[in-house]
Order: sequence, then C-alpha cells, then structure tokens
Amino acid sequence: MPCRQQRKLSSDSSLKVKFKAQALIYPVLQALDFHTPSYQQNQAVPILYRPYMARFWLQYLGADSALEPLLLVNNHSSLDQPAISATTRSKLNWTALLPAERKKDFKPVVKKNGSPGVVDKVPGLIDVRAAPLLAEQGVLGKTPKAYVMTCEFDVLRDDGLMYGRRLRDAGIEVTSDHYEDGFHGCMVFANLPMMSSVGQRSMRNYIHWLDQNL
Repeated sequence: MPCRQQRKLSSDSSLKVKFKAQALIYPVLQALDFHTPSYQQNQAVPILYRPYMARFWLQYLGADSALEPLLLVNNHSSLDQPAISATTRSKLNWTALLPAERKKDFKPVVKKNGSPGVVDKVPGLIDVRAAPLLAEQGVLGKTPKAYVMTCEFDVLRDDGLMYGRRLRDAGIEVTSDHYEDGFHGCMVFANLPMMSSVGQRSMRNYIHWLDQNL
C-alpha cells in the first residue's frame, strides 16, 4: 500500500476499518541499489536472477527496457544524480542497516559519475509508493506491526532485512522470519509434488503468524 495512503489510514480517526498488519514474503522494496550483499551473493542463484529484477522494475514502472544495463551497474543511483538526496541514500545504506553476518566482505558499489537524468526519466525509482524502503521514518512509524520473511539465497534478502530494521527503529513491532536454507519462491514448495522442508516450514510459520495477528 502506498505510504501516503498508509499515513492517511493511520491518522484518520473516522475510519472504522484500520490497516492491521503488513505480512511480507521475500518483498522487493527498493530499486536504487542492485549491489547489496544479497544481490552480489545471489546474482546467479535460481529462480530470481539479478538481471531479472532490473527488468521487472522497468516493466513495473513503464520505463524503457534499454535502461536495464544502467540499473545493473548502479549508474542510475550515482552520486551525480541530483534527484537522489543524501537522506534518501541513508534509507538503504546497507553498511549501517545490515548485521555483520549479512554484509560479510561485500563492498558497496556507488558510482561517482553515472548516467545523469535516469531518475528524471523514471521518477518511480524514488517513489515510496513503489519503494517503501525509502519512506520517511515518520511514515513508517504509522504503519502496523509487520511480518517479514527473508531467505538467505535470494537477491531480495537485504531489502527485507533493511526494511525490518527501519521499522524497528520507527518503533514498529516486527517479526523477522529468516531461512538460512531458503531461496526466492521456496514457499510454493510446501506441498506435493514439489515438497521441500523449507517450503513446509515457511508456509507453516507464515500461517501461524497470520492466525495470531489477524
């Protein structure tokens, strides 16, 4: 749900039905950094390859697919992009938001000079309605309790971990459900004919959280 709508729903005392929970399964939450540790670690891990995510973002935002190579090398979020403020960058600064065991020895990929104007062409890249990780702390503080499922072998792992951290910093109750043996899409393997242990565990834990919180 767009963050502006979340804020409106949270502050409107006249509404009888309230936004009660956010239950996120390996969520995608930002498109400015395609070189987080999980993107670097899992760029070639099935089923969600790193180039797919850049392509999906451009399709979702109705942008030119020819921009994909620029996104993959972080040219779109280079330091010479005036539309991306230091405050915005801090909201996905994984060197500060991720625990050491996830950062490992990976290094940030921040270009000093890139492809100016990309964000102007695709403003959705910094729109919090598409990328909730970029939301202001005050907006996050008005959202309901959250369940965030992440998997070790998933390019989106760090999106979820950083969002969980920012929610906690905003005072929101967060249940982080991380699977060391998990991969993107693993929950669909909870039943025959393609049953797996991590699929069963993730489905069971997700349903249990919903039962306890809805």
